[in-house]
Amino acid sequence: MKRSIAVFSAFIITAVSVRFGISYAASEPEISAKAAVLISADTGEVVYAKNCTEKLPMASTTKIMTTLLCLESGGLYDEFVVDSDAIKVEGSSMGLQEGDIVTKYALCCGMLLPSGNDAANVAAVRIAGGIERFAEMMNDRARKMGLSKTYFVTPSGLEGEGHGSSAYDMAILAREALRNDIFRSICSQKSIKLEFGAPPYARWLKNTNKLLGMYEGVYGVKTGFTDEAGRCLVSACERDGKDLICVTLNDRNDWDDHIAMYDYGFDTVRELDAVLPVDMSVDIVGGTSDKLRLVPKDSSLKICTVAGNEDDIQFTLLSAPFGYAPVKYGDEAARLRISFMGREVDTIPLYAAESVSADIEKSSEKKGIFTKFKEILGSFFSR
Repeated sequence: MKRSIAVFSAFIITAVSVRFGISYAASEPEISAKAAVLISADTGEVVYAKNCTEKLPMASTTKIMTTLLCLESGGLYDEFVVDSDAIKVEGSSMGLQEGDIVTKYALCCGMLLPSGNDAANVAAVRIAGGIERFAEMMNDRARKMGLSKTYFVTPSGLEGEGHGSSAYDMAILAREALRNDIFRSICSQKSIKLEFGAPPYARWLKNTNKLLGMYEGVYGVKTGFTDEAGRCLVSACERDGKDLICVTLNDRNDWDDHIAMYDYGFDTVRELDAVLPVDMSVDIVGGTSDKLRLVPKDSSLKICTVAGNEDDIQFTLLSAPFGYAPVKYGDEAARLRISFMGREVDTIPLYAAESVSADIEKSSEKKGIFTKFKEILGSFFSR
């Protein structure tokens, strides 16, 4: 009888909640990590936190920054011979040997999947000429990103004096790295086939991130472990348009803790429909019109947020001071930056809403003025 009453009561509560749109906050997870954070990948808002600003060693999650800088350095598919000293490093490896021919792209895969310390060192030497100089580049980038609790000494994550970060800083770093399409593509792979060696030959690298196959929607990012740092994990997960990033530092139960935090997060965040501006234009020179109307591909953008609203969203038109005719309908003519409380959410292309032909009379007039100007200059210098 009591069980029947309880079931009936639960049914009534659920029905009333659905009818009147009442929501009940999910209870926060209890996790074993020394520090943790869960953020919206769109806005950077904190969804859940535990000691998230405390600076701690973060082991091989360091390679998120190393890989990002490597991807941004260009020449990803240019072949070169690995530095023989750089590969002499302890710990996890992608299997590089003296004389091996590699590419930066292969090194990025070697860092993100098997967490190769050899790959990190080779990348650092190739890009900056040495590990110390590369660490300076890492720290410079960290400062520009506002990572106030982060300091890098090594590209691999092997401990050095002062090397460390906070869970929150690592989440923001991961958010930035995942905006790079190649980074996101690599870290989402359970395994990847590459060619490297002396001479290069085909081989498979396996991802250490078991969470990729444990929880629906997970698409990255990076594992880490040292005796000092303990188990560290940075992951990202997307479901039903909601995109979250999770970080745990010094966590003996990281797989389950990330799952618990995602369960909580997806129940807590919501999608905000950001309506994009419609009255946008740029100045046009030499055309039948002085203005070019701009339109985005879609009229709105969905943003994963905890408590944001449309007033928190800012739009910035990114374009040259003016464009030149002719312009065809549908040509990409500018970009629109969407920000949430000053932090960039996305930058999308804007397209010409109409065609603008070149004005022949204006062009002829401009050519005439230019010709006359040249004649004046010519006569001046011929004196």
